[in-house]
Amino acid sequence: MINASDSNGTFYILNQNQGTPIIFIHGVGLNHKIWKPQFDVFENTIVAYDILGHGQTPLESSNLSFDNFSRQLLNLIDELNFKKIHLVGFSIGSLIARNFAENYNNRLESLTLLCSIFKRSKEQQQIVNDRFELSKKSRSLSKQALKRWFTDEYILQNPKIYEEISSMLNENNMEDFLKIYELFVKHKDNEKFENIKVKTLIMTGEFDSGSTPEMSKNLSKCIKNSKVKIIKNGKHLCSIECADEVNHEIKLHVN
Repeated sequence: MINASDSNGTFYILNQNQGTPIIFIHGVGLNHKIWKPQFDVFENTIVAYDILGHGQTPLESSNLSFDNFSRQLLNLIDELNFKKIHLVGFSIGSLIARNFAENYNNRLESLTLLCSIFKRSKEQQQIVNDRFELSKKSRSLSKQALKRWFTDEYILQNPKIYEEISSMLNENNMEDFLKIYELFVKHKDNEKFENIKVKTLIMTGEFDSGSTPEMSKNLSKCIKNSKVKIIKNGKHLCSIECADEVNHEIKLHVN
């Protein structure tokens, strides 16, 4: 396993193997470590990196858009000499992946959108707006987040993972976190989906309250070469709690 940073300061880990590389993009407030359940199960080369303002990657721009995050990824894969990649994005990572696919479709062999929001209702939008306002005032929102992201049973049976994710959330630089979280909260789903021509897997947890199965099905209608998979009993971090099933679906999709 290689741990390194590119010329722009993007920290990444690389598990060198064979075939087209699979690149994993984490969610807001998290870092590359959430992809541990995916590190060693694929025959392909694996890269997981810290997005801007997360983990060991600094945030140096004040005027942020999803284009900044796409350029970050483009620079990384260019420096690693990857002509084509399989791209997997989770939560805000799926929005980065959507932006990247919209602008650099020719660099992709496949796209996987995991727990991706799409066309929030007025009520759903109000919930995330309220959550954003609360996060400006308090750092102690990790417990509520983790209850949305994992089933109660999983939390009880896996206290170590609960603590790891909780620590990850609490270690964020709040100023950077809020800038990026705001992008997620205010996202309008106005991508040019017709530009995404690569085969696309849209996947979410059955009980994901923020990135619902209905959202995944509606998003699929906008991306021509796409299919939907709902992970039974999964919540938002089904990539950890339901890792075997999620990994199986990604393997089927990239091969």
